[in-house]
Amino acid sequence: MSDNPPDSWKLTAFAPKKIVQAALLAHDEIEDWDPELVIAGHEVSEDRPQEWVLEGWYPRRPAKAQKDAMRALFDRDPPAITAEKLPAQDWLALSQQGAQPIRAGPFYIHTPEFNADESAIDFVIPAAQAFGTGQHRTTAGCLEMLARMKASGMHPRHIADIGTGTGLLAMAASALWPGAYVTASDIDPVCAEVVEENVKLNSIKPGPGRGQLTMVVAPGMDDDLLRLRGPYDLLIANILAGPLVELAPDFAKAVPPGGSVLLAGLLAGDQEAAVRRAYRRAGFRQAARLERGDWAIVWLRRRRAR
Repeated sequence: MSDNPPDSWKLTAFAPKKIVQAALLAHDEIEDWDPELVIAGHEVSEDRPQEWVLEGWYPRRPAKAQKDAMRALFDRDPPAITAEKLPAQDWLALSQQGAQPIRAGPFYIHTPEFNADESAIDFVIPAAQAFGTGQHRTTAGCLEMLARMKASGMHPRHIADIGTGTGLLAMAASALWPGAYVTASDIDPVCAEVVEENVKLNSIKPGPGRGQLTMVVAPGMDDDLLRLRGPYDLLIANILAGPLVELAPDFAKAVPPGGSVLLAGLLAGDQEAAVRRAYRRAGFRQAARLERGDWAIVWLRRRRAR
């Protein structure tokens, strides 16, 4: 029997792909979002790729506040939001039931419900943490790009993952470069507990030393320990286009000439162009680029002084 409340509900809103994606991006920018209201967006079906649905799961009957919160994610003319009661079950796992295993380069990422793949670099991420924003293509793209960096002969000694969330990209970097000093950071204190759990679950060594992973709670680069552990040969940030633009000068200070940044969480097109301009002004040039769905994953190197 489930330990979750029997009165669990799902909120549903149908809209075109771009509108739902914009709503997901708006959700990521809200710092005081109700943590009990878990949302995800996805296409209605494979044969209808432009028709999407935004779904929200709540552990009891949603009030006007929860419906208004979802409605506010849409700029204008919000779609109708319906609510339905769900059978008694693990509602958080239900909210992530679409989080199928991901294969990206040498990596295999899965929830505990799936068996490990001993032939891959295997990571377990619990369902309630996995891909709640619907942006898993950026995560997979970052994993692919990290593998490409490794194959190119890159050997970073100091690595930071800014906006780490579950800690997955920091753990992946630690697996690829086991002798590196790896620092993970996030503005949300809850992520510290999440990363601690995932580090243990995946047998990554916590700590400040070589081959270990250190977690820091900080906004951007604004933390004494984060600055002390730099400069970083590789800095990873899978966040949003706006914060990436704002952080470009700080990243330039944290990455030495010849060092790299891996940026994701930006839509190909105008968002990518804005990020590229900011980092070009900060002294970076493109090393490689991937596009996964509507998302761009960009590897940039800081230019060496002439």
